[in-house]
Amino acid sequence: MTGLSTYPDQVTIRRKVSSSITEPPADLLNAFPSCPTVAWVRRGQGLVGWGIAARATFVGPERFSRAQRWFSDWLDECEVDDQASLTGSGPLAFASFTFDDESPGSVVVIPRVLLGVRDGVAWRTEVTPAQDEVRSDDQGDAPVPRSRCEQPRWRDETAATANWSSSVGEALKRISAGEVDKIVLARAVQAEFDEPLDLRPVLTRLAATQPECWTFHVEDLIGATPELLIRRFGEQVTSRVLAGTVPGSGSADEDERHARRLRASPKNLAEHEYAVRSVAHALSVHCTDLDVPTDPAVLRLPNVQHLATDVSGRLADGSTALALAAQLHPTAAVCGTPTERAMALIAELEDIRRGRYSGPVGWFDGNGDGEIALALRCAQFSSDRRSARLFAGCGLVADSQPGAELAESEAKLDAMRQALIGD
Repeated sequence: MTGLSTYPDQVTIRRKVSSSITEPPADLLNAFPSCPTVAWVRRGQGLVGWGIAARATFVGPERFSRAQRWFSDWLDECEVDDQASLTGSGPLAFASFTFDDESPGSVVVIPRVLLGVRDGVAWRTEVTPAQDEVRSDDQGDAPVPRSRCEQPRWRDETAATANWSSSVGEALKRISAGEVDKIVLARAVQAEFDEPLDLRPVLTRLAATQPECWTFHVEDLIGATPELLIRRFGEQVTSRVLAGTVPGSGSADEDERHARRLRASPKNLAEHEYAVRSVAHALSVHCTDLDVPTDPAVLRLPNVQHLATDVSGRLADGSTALALAAQLHPTAAVCGTPTERAMALIAELEDIRRGRYSGPVGWFDGNGDGEIALALRCAQFSSDRRSARLFAGCGLVADSQPGAELAESEAKLDAMRQALIGD
């Protein structure tokens, strides 16, 4: 596909990308009459797009760099009029990458129309194709049929749960034998629907119930993740590391007791330290003035609480957000440590394919800026939107207990379960 058109009069018509300041919408996720094609929302702010101006898929260990090259080539054939001049205005792409190198399905999507809101300022970006360029998709203008009944049917997962618990037990044996220090094992549950599901109510419920998380939607992968892999705004770089979990109860007093137990837990502190160390080591190659707090905070979410550490620094080498994400992934928070041994053990013990679950997801622009998280607390919907696979994972270290890990995975699944069920 080319964005340049040469006509007999030798006039070249390029595709155009235009951004301008606009009035903030009352509700970003409901600004258009149809479900967003892509979304990235937190506390009512963020980016939401409709339609598809361009799309590409990637596979393999070079999927991040190939995605960056594809976007750069697309930008080379654009005429850009960015009157907003804000981080996130102008040409922008949404990306969702697979957890491992060999799985197919890593995707980058450039929306045809995008609305952004940050700190009370809103902007609108539109992509106008060149005259010889066929629009990739106009689906953003037509509402998706709403299911008459949003209550899902849950496939019997008894055997799958038993297999996962068995895998947890085997992983703990491998840890005791010194094969790995930490490993993250994932499980999945299946929901089915009688009719195609309208995904916008799911997005809206996630954003409303998980305001501290980044609610995302890229190519039918929807979730609300609390873990920011990397944010790059100019020279400022930040990564939020989460590892170590206790349940949330809804009671302030009870949650405070859980939080004190979390802060004092050698098991959870060890799990968290592995994750922080992996992120800090990866960023130290690219950043100066790296700030790594010695004591984690507690992030309280509606259904769980996590140990949290924000690692920040000043970029020293001009690496893009996507390049930093490639350097960081997979962190110990979604894989384990040592990384190669943990990856091999995951391939051996997990009886599911993660796909894009626990892979990097977010947005990046032509200036190298972006926000990319880990795709957690999410569901992968089928293309006909009649089924969804919900994922959760748990980090295992020497002191982990299989029963407690199963309970933790159930708590993590609750965010998406409740978003599907609704009121």
